[in-house]
Amino acid sequence: MIKHLRSAGDLDASTATLILDTAAEMAALTGREVKKLPALRGRTVVNLFYEDSTRTRISFEAAAKRLSADVINFSAKGSSVSKGESLKDTALTLQAMGADAVVIRHSASGAPHRLANWVDGSVVNAGDGTHEHPTQALLDAYTMRSRLGRLDGLKVAIVGDVLHSRVARSNVLLLTTLGAQVTLVGPPTLIPLDVAAALAEKTQVSYDLDAVLPDSDVVMMLRVQTERMQDSYFPSAREYSRRYGLDVARMKKLPEHAIVMHPGPMNRGMEIAPEVADSHRSTIVEQVANGVSVRMAVLYLLLGGK
Repeated sequence: MIKHLRSAGDLDASTATLILDTAAEMAALTGREVKKLPALRGRTVVNLFYEDSTRTRISFEAAAKRLSADVINFSAKGSSVSKGESLKDTALTLQAMGADAVVIRHSASGAPHRLANWVDGSVVNAGDGTHEHPTQALLDAYTMRSRLGRLDGLKVAIVGDVLHSRVARSNVLLLTTLGAQVTLVGPPTLIPLDVAAALAEKTQVSYDLDAVLPDSDVVMMLRVQTERMQDSYFPSAREYSRRYGLDVARMKKLPEHAIVMHPGPMNRGMEIAPEVADSHRSTIVEQVANGVSVRMAVLYLLLGGK
């Protein structure tokens, strides 16, 4: 098993499958009256979050606590970071406190890779800039496999703001490793040529959502990340929704077995209609629940749980 999970590219097919299989065993705990395992008792997991997060931070905290680990939540706001402390000095402080694993979310792409040079424990990337979010890709793959029974050969359309999406990058790397066929869909401004070229060996690119839907097993809608946009990438929210939003009419073009996914948080009414988000095809709530099981598996395997 690898020591760090900094990128979905760190995982080969056998390691990724091991994580998914372990997550399935962890998910079985949710039906028990006592949901905790003693697997990581005495271990310390630090959630080091430099960006705001609800789902990911709480998911990692719940995962670590269900494995009986001690959890320290570190938020950049109100800490020495606001006084100018560097990431390296924060890392050395955590190292001195005996952190066995550090889960980091940071606005700078590559921060988890730097952190891994400064701590002895395992580093888990919980999202770095516009680079990657590997545990999100793992829980997405787990959800697909749970709903559809397989990953090999699945046709997955990832739709929307690919340019700013770390989820899209991690999903491309992981899903293609596991045998799925991925198509990136969106306006040309949000799938620029350099991104398309970088992913060309692993994916196809389409600017026409309606043409892709009838042949898709999975449609993953991405949030339009307006907070990362310094320029105008499309004329208006209404125009974006008309061309690339998933509404009820478009959902009907999908095959009967197809599912709809979204990493959250959603812009309801923009990239996805409320009726679609709440439909029986939607796996959005399942993804949140599966995230705890997948992150339990990651921590368990990285920290040598037996």
